[in-house]
Amino acid sequence: MTDFSAITATTGSNSALSQQSASLGDNFEMFLTLLTEQMKNQDPLDPLDSTQFVSQLVDFSSVEQQIQQNQNLENLLLLQSAAAQASAVSYIGRVGLAETAQVEMTNSEATWEYTMPENARSTTLIVKDEDGRELGRFDGNNNTGTHNFTWDGLDTAGSQMPDGVYTLEVLSVDDDGNNITPTIRAQGLVTGVDLSGNEVIVEMGGIRVPLSSVLSLREDGTV
Repeated sequence: MTDFSAITATTGSNSALSQQSASLGDNFEMFLTLLTEQMKNQDPLDPLDSTQFVSQLVDFSSVEQQIQQNQNLENLLLLQSAAAQASAVSYIGRVGLAETAQVEMTNSEATWEYTMPENARSTTLIVKDEDGRELGRFDGNNNTGTHNFTWDGLDTAGSQMPDGVYTLEVLSVDDDGNNITPTIRAQGLVTGVDLSGNEVIVEMGGIRVPLSSVLSLREDGTV
């Protein structure tokens, strides 16, 4: 399996920086105009203190440099976003493992994996449909570490649920009764990539997850 670090697609606008730069330029022009007028009309016997003007010039220069640095950083983020989008397209046709509680059941079988950060006193696995209705409760593993759970698609009444998207909820508490929050992951075949929004969305069948949630990829095969 080939692992990929999570990549967050970042997009932004230069409008705020442009406004800051324009405002700084206007203020600087006004400052120079006032300075020129004051120097032209100053009393030769009581000249203006130049230290204050020098200090203000230094302040203007410092702010201008900060804005330029922010602009450079913004450009780097835009380049990173473009690279992330191009990389995401190559995910199509591969099997992705993502941090998500949803999974698409196929052939009456759905599999999740969940990681317990510590030992638990009790762990209950709850499967829900797309409308949030509870379909079944199962005993989970209480030990620290990563565990797999496969659901056969049967609800509490023994009826076979149709293939589709289902959600796993893990309820776990420690010996003191405090809640434990496991990490839930699922895998699926990447069928598309949505680049229309502010964040790249990876489509795994009927599941849509942010690009930053994709933890690893492997070549197409049996999920």
